[in-house]
Amino acid sequence: MLKKIIALVIVLFSVHVAYGQDDLLQMLNEELPKETVYTQATFKATRLVNGQTMETISKNHLNFWISHRFGSVNSGFISNFFGLDEARIRLGLEYGITDRLLVGVGRSSEEKTYDFYTKYKLLRQSNVFPFTLSAYGSMDLNTMATGYVMNSESQMKFYKNSERLTYTSQLLIGRKFSEKISMQLVPTFLHINKVENPYMDNDLFSLGMGGRYKVSNRVTLSAEYYYNFTDRNAYQLATGTPYPYHNSLSLGVDIDTGGHVFQLHFTNARGMVDRHFIALNTGTWENADIFYGFNIARTFSLSRDNKKK
Repeated sequence: MLKKIIALVIVLFSVHVAYGQDDLLQMLNEELPKETVYTQATFKATRLVNGQTMETISKNHLNFWISHRFGSVNSGFISNFFGLDEARIRLGLEYGITDRLLVGVGRSSEEKTYDFYTKYKLLRQSNVFPFTLSAYGSMDLNTMATGYVMNSESQMKFYKNSERLTYTSQLLIGRKFSEKISMQLVPTFLHINKVENPYMDNDLFSLGMGGRYKVSNRVTLSAEYYYNFTDRNAYQLATGTPYPYHNSLSLGVDIDTGGHVFQLHFTNARGMVDRHFIALNTGTWENADIFYGFNIARTFSLSRDNKKK
């Protein structure tokens, strides 16, 4: 009898251990990280309005950008047709060296400026990481003749070519919260080699922020704002005049047609290069210094595999 009881206990214990192993394996499977799935298409393009997004482009792909800004809407109907009689334009190219690294170059009619930049996606949002982090750096070259008058009505004279350069560094921190909503923060540092007067700092810190709301698969609403950490009161006390530059605010609509992205927007910043719309923006929404503009991005594939297909 004792042997039968011992045998029964052994059987029950074995069954319990077997079920316990199954429960333990199930718990381990739940705790182990699943296959990483990266978030796609946080934003429609590499630019939000004037500024960058944390997006890059695919390897061996080329983006051609056409950016256009008309005059301010407060310039009158008869004299300037609400700004449509005048314009600024920027043409740009950017190329994907890898899926996470791009380089770009552009030329803007504002101060006849050339800009050179690169952007690298350091971290990517996924099911195991909460946001995307990209690093961006640019150099702008002003090629205006020395002695020209700036938008602030100050005269700018250059005595050596290095004074024409401006450098910009940014971290782009973005997150896709849902299929419809994406947002990003953009801590920014600019160094201007020569400013227009000794009461202005060569270094500028700014915090950019922006987001999009996806109305449909083709249409997106977007907004962008850059807040500059400048001591306006100190400047006014030193010079007796108000600080001439203002924070940039832009609102837009993106339309994706597949190979093209059309971005239509209103902004108080007429410039399309980092130096112009972040540091040297003279327009304000309060005074109706609002500029209608658009960006058109066309993507070309230079991949041999795609050419064969």
